[in-house]
Amino acid sequence: MKLKNEVRIALVAIAGIVVLFFGMQFLKGLDIFSSEYPYLMKFSNISGLSASSPIYADGFRVGTVNSIDYDYNKHGDITVEVSINKEMQIPEGTSAEIVSDVLGNVQVNLILGKEGAGKLNPGDVIDGRINNGALGDMKDMIPTVQKMLPKLDSILASVNTLLADPALASSLHNVDRITSDLTTSTRELNRLLANVNNEFPRLSAKTENLMDKAGKTVTNANTAITTANTMMTTINGKMATVDVEGTMAKVDKTLANVQTLTDKINNGEGSLGLLINDASLYNNLTTTVRNADSLVVNLREHPKRYVHFSIFGKKDK
Repeated sequence: MKLKNEVRIALVAIAGIVVLFFGMQFLKGLDIFSSEYPYLMKFSNISGLSASSPIYADGFRVGTVNSIDYDYNKHGDITVEVSINKEMQIPEGTSAEIVSDVLGNVQVNLILGKEGAGKLNPGDVIDGRINNGALGDMKDMIPTVQKMLPKLDSILASVNTLLADPALASSLHNVDRITSDLTTSTRELNRLLANVNNEFPRLSAKTENLMDKAGKTVTNANTAITTANTMMTTINGKMATVDVEGTMAKVDKTLANVQTLTDKINNGEGSLGLLINDASLYNNLTTTVRNADSLVVNLREHPKRYVHFSIFGKKDK
């Protein structure tokens, strides 16, 4: 009875060890119920890679890191044993790269070779390399940033000195005032443009009216010019038919007659010459006119002295 208890205890212990082993393998990410092919990967630096790290191809998980063998006698020669799903056909020319994210998670990505090439056999070696990614770029930038820090300190000190200068505050105040003035000017300009837009139709109508009147004026001017040209043509035609030489001869003859008449008058020939040149004749004529005027005045004032009418005959006075 005692022996049976010891056997039971031994069986329970063995079962516990088996369960513990498979549980640990499961927790490591190893699929204990599927068949996988082993492959070897060679790296010079594994950058934090560890057993159970996942392996991806085109973003899909296809395997797991089983173990890592570091050669203490040959630095930079690290062999990583991996298990990859047997359904995964790995082309020749495939390489592996270790990638780590910001949180420090490390994985292996398979960079598959060209299709149509031969396939790798289980146990073949896949060349590996490190892909530092964004973190690697940041690490490369650190020396440059360190060199720039003194210059940045100097620039910040200059900026602080500039900000502490009262002239800067005054300049900023002036800028604020100029900005305010520009805002006011812009507002006034917008109002002016709005008024112009409102008045534009009326101004356009007046402009069109003026243009119509100007067009009519031009038309009338053209008509007047045409009429003047016609008149000038007519006058030129009539002038062409006039006997200018004969007309001038008649004018000269008339002027000669006038000159002769003027000479006779000046010489006292004829009645008009005597009247103009004989002073006594002029005086007698003036006296006669004056007497006639007195007679007419007296006749108007005393008509009975000169005219008598009677139905019984004439009376003697």
